[in-house]
Amino acid sequence: MLLSAICKEIGAELNGSDKEITGIHTLSEASSSELSFFNNEKYKDGLASTNAAAVLIESKYASLLPKSTVAIITNEPYLKLAIASKLFAYKLQTKMELPKTGSNCDISDRATFGVNVTLGNDVVIMAGAYIGDNVVIGDNTLINPNVSIYHHSFIGSDCIIHSGTVIGSDGFGFAHTRMGEHVKIYQNGNVVIEDDVEIGANCAIDRAVFGSTTIKKGAKLDNLIQIAHNCEIGEYSILTAQVGLAGSTVLGRNVVMGGQSASAGHLRIGDFAQIAGMSGVTKSINGGKIYGGFPAIEQKEWLRNQAKLNLLLKSKK
Repeated sequence: MLLSAICKEIGAELNGSDKEITGIHTLSEASSSELSFFNNEKYKDGLASTNAAAVLIESKYASLLPKSTVAIITNEPYLKLAIASKLFAYKLQTKMELPKTGSNCDISDRATFGVNVTLGNDVVIMAGAYIGDNVVIGDNTLINPNVSIYHHSFIGSDCIIHSGTVIGSDGFGFAHTRMGEHVKIYQNGNVVIEDDVEIGANCAIDRAVFGSTTIKKGAKLDNLIQIAHNCEIGEYSILTAQVGLAGSTVLGRNVVMGGQSASAGHLRIGDFAQIAGMSGVTKSINGGKIYGGFPAIEQKEWLRNQAKLNLLLKSKK
């Protein structure tokens, strides 16, 4: 869309040259044909180096943008982003067609496909599975019954996805009006699952707002796991039952998370970290250590604190 048309749709004024806009992305990732936004001082340093064609921004920060970037002045950049995201949302359709398949595929006649689906060699897709538009599935991957894979998802080779799992559903993202109304931020990214990944039953892996939610090579997910939008699960990580990750959590290589453990969003868990069951990670933590409790700290310290608390309570009886 033309930038002028976007401004008209979102109720903003264009003060600058008109441009063709192909999508929306973050400050650091936006190309010279994409719209971005700024609403958090944490990312202030990224303003001067952004390549975005235009940025939704408050007037007090506009001077920090490069001269090549048009400032769209608004007091509500995040809300305007939400409204603009709908303009670039993929249009869902009910049209179906047979997938493009490699050799030796075994596909149930009760599986359902959108348009432009591509399957590699030796793919098995069981009854009740739904594979959406523009999905790619690599060689020797097994899709069990009643798996739903939304549009534009990418599944690598040698993967196993168990029944009831949903890949590519919308991430949970809303902007809020001053009256407390919730405005949907359309999730226009996708999910990328690399090779040799196994995902248990009834997991939910949300698509990204922009870019990709990524499950890297060799990761293993148990049943009933929630992976929010824009998360990255490192190579060979293991997540056990009922783990929940908030948006933009990044796990390093070989991270192990025990049952019902969880993380807040926008944090990093280092390589080879271990998170004990029912622990809550509230800030970024280093790799190579074992953590437990809420908020999660090193497990040995947590156990010492619990022992001291028990002694204190006993002494007061």
